[in-house]
Amino acid sequence: MFDFRPKVTVHVVQTGEEFPCATTESLLNGMLRLGRKGIPVGCVNGGCGVCKVRVLEGQVTALGPVSRAHVTAEEEQHGCTLACRVAPTTAVQIEVIGKFEKPFSRGYAKAAAPQSTPSPQP
Repeated sequence: MFDFRPKVTVHVVQTGEEFPCATTESLLNGMLRLGRKGIPVGCVNGGCGVCKVRVLEGQVTALGPVSRAHVTAEEEQHGCTLACRVAPTTAVQIEVIGKFEKPFSRGYAKAAAPQSTPSPQP
């Protein structure tokens, strides 16, 4: 089956990877469709913030609202968005700024402090 949708190039700065993405699909879905791994993948619908990116060059259009819990209005003014919630309208260059973390587990579990072992006495 051929995909005749118009496509533009998406360039991921950290990995140097480029992939074609349809102007009607999210940056994240375009990457996943090709089996690429440049952008971290979480819930794929804007709920986790894992796929947070900064658009350095080019233009994108919103496919849905972006949660203020993951992208503030100030960040959005500086090109930050969620890769699962925007589609490219021109070729884009993006920088991944999302992290692999589960937002619902933050602050509930604390790592045990490493215990020091006594030094052997001579």
